Amino acid sequence: MTDRTNSPAETTSRVPGTDTAAFAAKDLLSAETSMDAVTLHVADLDLMTRYYRDALSLAVLTPSDALLAAIPGAGAGSRDETVVLGRGATPLVVLRRGQDLPRARRGEAGLFHTALLFDDAPALAAAVASVARTAPSTFVGSGDHLVSEAFYFTDPEGNGVELYHDRPRETWTWQDGQVAMDTLYIDPNAFMQEHLTDAALERALSTDVVGPDDTVVGHVHLQVGDIATAREFYVDTLGFEATASLPSALFVSAGGYHHHMAMNTWNSQGAGPRASTLGLGQVAISVPSEDDVTALVDRLSRRGIQMRHDGATLRFDDPWKNLIEVAVR
Repeated sequence: MTDRTNSPAETTSRVPGTDTAAFAAKDLLSAETSMDAVTLHVADLDLMTRYYRDALSLAVLTPSDALLAAIPGAGAGSRDETVVLGRGATPLVVLRRGQDLPRARRGEAGLFHTALLFDDAPALAAAVASVARTAPSTFVGSGDHLVSEAFYFTDPEGNGVELYHDRPRETWTWQDGQVAMDTLYIDPNAFMQEHLTDAALERALSTDVVGPDDTVVGHVHLQVGDIATAREFYVDTLGFEATASLPSALFVSAGGYHHHMAMNTWNSQGAGPRASTLGLGQVAISVPSEDDVTALVDRLSRRGIQMRHDGATLRFDDPWKNLIEVAVR
């Protein structure tokens, strides 16, 4: 499957992902870095499975032993406690029953939303139509971000979900390493009327999609306590590059994408490390080679970041105890 978040772009200004000296010095994540399945701890596994399967039109996949091993706390009987959902053979969301975990309190750090990237406008329109048909009350907004068109939802346990497609890269505008983004209203009914096709809707609603599919986790957006600390961790230490900066939000990417991750303080200014709660379980990042993992281990060590590396997966916490997993996939 082609990683569409790292395709070449035509630009009018310097674009992150083109600093060959920084790549050579192993100070940046590889341009081929991408996001992987997001793990959520949930209270009602059946309810949440129905939402992601029936409303968001994801298929329930059979979890591999390797995937189960990558979920912290998974052990004997974990197949009964875990549901993996995706499109084709690609896991996108992992639901893990959160035994006795409390709900996160308002204002805490954690997940803002998981963003699923669709190949084109018809595929996105079909996904939006599926939610409109099954769970219309979970729709909370839309946005033409200039680089993308997006629709926003909240799942039954309060986790944010974004469904989006990218505009062609040659239409993105860069200035001094920052990509131009905005939030302009999109009428969801007009969008569906313009872009929805019978073929796309049939594919979205099919439970037999087992072959290749172009839907991926495009980015993950977190709630954090402050932006300066987020920049120090995600840019200066992990090796993402900042692509857009606001006083209350930071967008970062590898390879010149508009963003693979984002952090904001809109609901969480001043939040400290989070307790173990329902909601975000872990964020997974994929890199192309073991050399990339080794370089990241070196950067984390120089910053004094505690980490766990079992030979296959590198795990560490961000400053708010959001668990990050990095592996070669």
